[in-house]
Amino acid sequence: MKKLAILSSLFIGALAFAQGIKFEDSNFAAVLAKAKKENKLVFIDAYASWCGPCKLMVKNIFPLQTVGDYYNSHFVNTKIDMEKGEGIELAKKYNVKAFPTYLFVDGNGEVVHRTLGYVEENDFIQFAKDAGDPNKRLTALKQKFENGEKDPEFLKNLAGLTIYNDAEFAGRVLDRYFAGKSALDKDDIQMLLSGAQTTDSPLYKVFQSKKAEITKVIPAEKYEAIDKNIKISTLFKKSYNKDTKTWNDNYFLTEAQKFLSKDEAEKILKRTQAGRALRDKNFAVYEKLTMELYKDTSAASSEELNSIAWNFFENVSNKSSLEKALAWAQESVKKNENYANTDTLANLYNKVGDKKNAKLWAEKSIQLAKSTGQDSTDTEKLLKTL
Repeated sequence: MKKLAILSSLFIGALAFAQGIKFEDSNFAAVLAKAKKENKLVFIDAYASWCGPCKLMVKNIFPLQTVGDYYNSHFVNTKIDMEKGEGIELAKKYNVKAFPTYLFVDGNGEVVHRTLGYVEENDFIQFAKDAGDPNKRLTALKQKFENGEKDPEFLKNLAGLTIYNDAEFAGRVLDRYFAGKSALDKDDIQMLLSGAQTTDSPLYKVFQSKKAEITKVIPAEKYEAIDKNIKISTLFKKSYNKDTKTWNDNYFLTEAQKFLSKDEAEKILKRTQAGRALRDKNFAVYEKLTMELYKDTSAASSEELNSIAWNFFENVSNKSSLEKALAWAQESVKKNENYANTDTLANLYNKVGDKKNAKLWAEKSIQLAKSTGQDSTDTEKLLKTL
């Protein structure tokens, strides 16, 4: 029995040792100092709390032994929420605009390599190896481009590494890539659309000039819808002042009505302003605009109604507005009853003080969750309070 106990302890110890990436629990300055002292690069998981792919990396990739073995031996690792604390300034410094972004930084705080998105095990390890190889780092790849490299695969890879954090440079890369393409495939079109996000982008001209080739792969109506979205996105960038958090409504509406109806332009502007207000935590403005937008909910989907109802549950305290949110949640359930919207309904009933209905819908939500394999932990916690 004693031997078994010893073996059991050794086994548990081995499991504890092989737990994937070990992230430092200290501020960024301390992480940089440690990396400099140990002559290592810093690996930064730049994430946001709401980011789905970020959560999947935490669940599926970071805990792997192979990943942990490589990252722990070659880097000082840290996780930083780019929307909280020191992460806000670091996001600006390192131009983090998409999540998750993975940064490889030297002891002086200079980025030597970066990539982003959900990445499978082998590719994630290869990115780390590339970061450690001066010839494969982003700085070296950029220099190779400047020296005139035209290999399509090289250009495609470089564009993918820079498109979300250095759009101007990625535009130049893709401009060279597409100049050498006589026919486009789906991957090419996806890459082109990722780069042509505004009408000011050099790639928007490519998007326009290659319309005939693009519409051989996607329907013409989809092309037109994408073109319209790019124009709208451009107007939003020009209409919103991030520093003052103010909108130039007149500019947006005047320009938008060159390709949209007045009613469509006004709805799109209001919807986007509501989303921005929610992101800026200006809940009073979000509440007002959402109430105006959803006076008529007949065309809204179940998912859309559940989303706004939940946002009101989390951020609104006005009783009449919460009762309106209850109506949205009820309509969401009528259109497509599921674990998520019944949970929303239960929480809203509880917030307005109707414990009886809160209990009824919490029980219903848990039942639906179990039947579809969903996690009902939060709903069960709510039920215990009722």
